[in-house]
This record gives sequence, structure tokens and C-alpha cells, in this order.
Amino acid sequence: MRRIGIDVGGTNTDAVLIDGSRVLGAVKTNTTADVLGGVRTALDKLLAQTADDPGTIAAVVIGTTHFTNAVIERRALQRVGALRIGLPASASLPPFIDWPEDLAAMVRGEVHMVAGGHEYDGRPIVPLDLGAIRDAARRMADAGLTSVGVTSVFSPLTAECEQEAGRILAEEMPGVAITLSHELGRIGLLERENVTLLNACLQDLAQKTVAAFTEALRSSGLTAPLYLTQNDGTIMRAETASRFPVWCFASGPTNSMRGAAFLSGLDDGVVVDVGGTTSDIGYLKGGFPREANAAVEIGGVRTLFRMPDLLSIGLGGGTEISADGSRIGPRSVGFRLLQKGLLFGGDTLTATDIACAAGRTDLGDRSLVEGLSPGLVARTLARMGEMIAEGVDRMKTEAGDVPLLAVGGGSFLIPDEVEGCSEVIRVEHHAVANAVGAAIAQASGEVDHIFSNLTRDQAVAAAQTEAESRAVAAGARRESLKLVELEDIPLSYLPGDARRVRVRMVGDIG
Repeated sequence: MRRIGIDVGGTNTDAVLIDGSRVLGAVKTNTTADVLGGVRTALDKLLAQTADDPGTIAAVVIGTTHFTNAVIERRALQRVGALRIGLPASASLPPFIDWPEDLAAMVRGEVHMVAGGHEYDGRPIVPLDLGAIRDAARRMADAGLTSVGVTSVFSPLTAECEQEAGRILAEEMPGVAITLSHELGRIGLLERENVTLLNACLQDLAQKTVAAFTEALRSSGLTAPLYLTQNDGTIMRAETASRFPVWCFASGPTNSMRGAAFLSGLDDGVVVDVGGTTSDIGYLKGGFPREANAAVEIGGVRTLFRMPDLLSIGLGGGTEISADGSRIGPRSVGFRLLQKGLLFGGDTLTATDIACAAGRTDLGDRSLVEGLSPGLVARTLARMGEMIAEGVDRMKTEAGDVPLLAVGGGSFLIPDEVEGCSEVIRVEHHAVANAVGAAIAQASGEVDHIFSNLTRDQAVAAAQTEAESRAVAAGARRESLKLVELEDIPLSYLPGDARRVRVRMVGDIG
């Protein structure tokens, strides 16, 4: 089955065409401010390179950092309404309490807290105040808000309050985009509320971005279904992505890890993805990225939901080097490497200049770096190697050497031998591993719920059945589904033999 994978980064847009396990073509173009132009150019170049008939393409899968960058760069975010259900509890820490002030000032619209919610054992705190919810909805409508995030105390245990609030909001605010926290986060009120509000403020951007991707496919003559990659290494339908853009956070490094596994044939090991500004280090387990178990900050906002366990260090192809080699980064020339780097006639010493002077790569005009001191080159290369080794050591969870998969356009910065690694593996098409990871992605369904008054076997079976249904709804063929993750944790402080069950099913696109 022929599929196109595209990764839209902050600097470059990469695209590949695969047929089964073969990479038939790969291109790299500049990302454009409107997204549409870069994707369209990449598609046109790829189809011209492979002389492929658009009608033979079965699916187009796109990964993007667009939503993460929007939060980090404080752009294209909309004001949202925040509705928290939990009074009289939780009143001392209102929504947005731990956000960076500049981001909160941009996103915070109407904030309302109403009575309701549940205790940790599932008992209602107080009756849900339906009148207060309806009044809050009318106030938010009068304020012109078109997106609302709803969070209720212990909603992962029972979502009744959030669902009822969503119904009232839809009645009072026709056309409003509603994000319910139990659909995204885990237990932990503030962190779950934070990711809910981040998702809400990205609704408008998500709809415009998905529309741009759809238009790019149409103008290139492609009629294949469109999917976007998630941060667990799987895909979701475009319409789902427009509702839950936060699931795309960190999907770029995740795609690189999945692409590295596919191109190398290895399912376990460390992946180092070197870009223009940073190196992202992650750990593969069973062919998928290891998931973070702790809270993750995004643009200064503390969240707790499904995210890959990643370490980013300030080392990339555009990383600036001081004249004496004593400082490496953290500043980078980024996409201006072709103008600022010494190799290209610029005035800034970069990591790429050092690598080229050492003979690790051949870019630009090598004569322009021949005057660099051999001692400077050797010291800088050694320090780069130490940075990689330190990062790998921080990501390892067990003693012993592990294989290192080197991918990304700047992977020539990784030495052939890294302390703590059994070998350094460089694969063909490493520079577009992110697009390859998008192209080969599967559909998944995940359930992370607390079950009570059921035996362990009944709880696991119920979670697995729901995960299978979600995977099929996401586009997977039922007969191809397989269980890739199962976590079962008894909760002794809850009544009714309660336990948290987390199940993930993965299958090929139907």
C-alpha cells in the first residue's frame, strides 16, 4: 500500500513516498508561514520525483509541530472560557493560576467556578449547580467566546458532571467548541485543567491548519484520506485532530523515533534526532516511544497527559560556537544557517562548520573553514560527543550498553562511538526519518480509566473492548489489532475493588 508521510517542522517540511517497506522518494523543502505553501510544494516535488499517479496513494499522513510552536511562541491562540466544577472545593486555586502571566493574559477569557464534582470514591461532593452553569454559558456567549474548556473534580473516575455541562454549553452557545478534561488528562486537577485549556485555545488554529492540509492535498490531485500523527507514534483522522490538537504535541520527535525503528529494523534502543536547533533524545521500547510518567511542561504550562519521554539538548546543525570553542549553544542560527554559517559565506561559527572542517560532512564551501584551528575543532567535537553521551545516560533506565540510532539532518554531529552505547547506527534516509515515521504510522485506541465493582479480569476486558472500538474508530482494521500496552494498578484507597486500567491497541490503517 502506497502512503505519503509529511513532517511539517518549524524550518523544513519533509515528505516521503513509501510502498510497503520501500522508500520510493524523499524531498525536503522550506516550511512556509501559511503552512499550505510548504506542504503543497513538498507534495508536488515528491510526486514529480517519483512520477507517481496520485490515484495510487492510499493515505496521506502529516506530522506537525505547528501547535506546539504556537504555544511556545505565543501566537495564533484564542481567548477561551474556563468552567471548573468543584465548589466548594478547589476555590483557592482558580484556572490559569500557574500559567506564565504573558500566556494567561493572552488566553484567559471568562473564568467560572460552580458547585459539583465528585469525591475520590465516586460520591458527589454536592449536587451539580445546573443554573450556575447555564448562567456561565450565557456570560461567555455575551463575551464573544467560541471555545470553552470544562474540568470537573475527579472526572476521570466519573464524567457525569462534565458531560452535563457540555450539553448545557451547546444549548446556550450554538457552534461553541467544547473540550472536556476527562477526554484528555489524568487524575490531577490543575494539570488536567491546563491541558484542557491549552486544547481549547488551539481550536481555531487547528481547524485552519487541517483545512490548509486538506486544500494542499486537493490542489495536488490527491483524494486519499488525510491523517495526522499523535505523540504516541500513531495516527488520528484529520477531523479528530481539529478537535484535539494537543495530541499532536511532540509528534515530530515521536515520528523520528518511529521512523528510526522502521528504517533500522530495531525495536529497542536510544534514538537521537539532531535538527537545526536541538537534539531530541528518546527511548524506543517495542518500536514505540517510551511514555513520560511525570508532568510535562509545554510553553511553561504544567500538564499531565499522554506525552513521550524526551530530553532536548541545545545541540543542532545551526548551534552557535564561540570563537575559542569554550561555549556551545544554546543559541542557534536555525533556518538562517545558509546565510550565517561560515561554510556559506556568513560570519557565525556553527556546529556544522566544525563538523565539515573535521570531514564528517561535506556542505557549502569547505575552503572557508580550512583556517579553523585543529585544536579548536578537536575540542569542540569532543564536547559535542560528551553532550550526546550525557543525554543518552540520562535517558537510560538500566545498566549496560544500548544501540544508538542517529537520525535527523544534523546527525553527522553524533560521533561513531558514544560512551554507554554498543553501536551507533546510521540508516538510509536518516534526514527524513520524521516523514518516514509519519508514513508508516498505525491507528490506535487507548483507554485510561478507573474501574470499580468489577473483578480484575472484568475491568481489563472492559478496557480492552473500549480500546479496540476506539482504534477502529480511528481508522484501524479490527483484524489487525494487537495489544501493545497493558497497565493494571489496584487502588486500595478506593472502595469496590477499584483499579486503574490503561490499555492501548494498535492496528494497520483500514
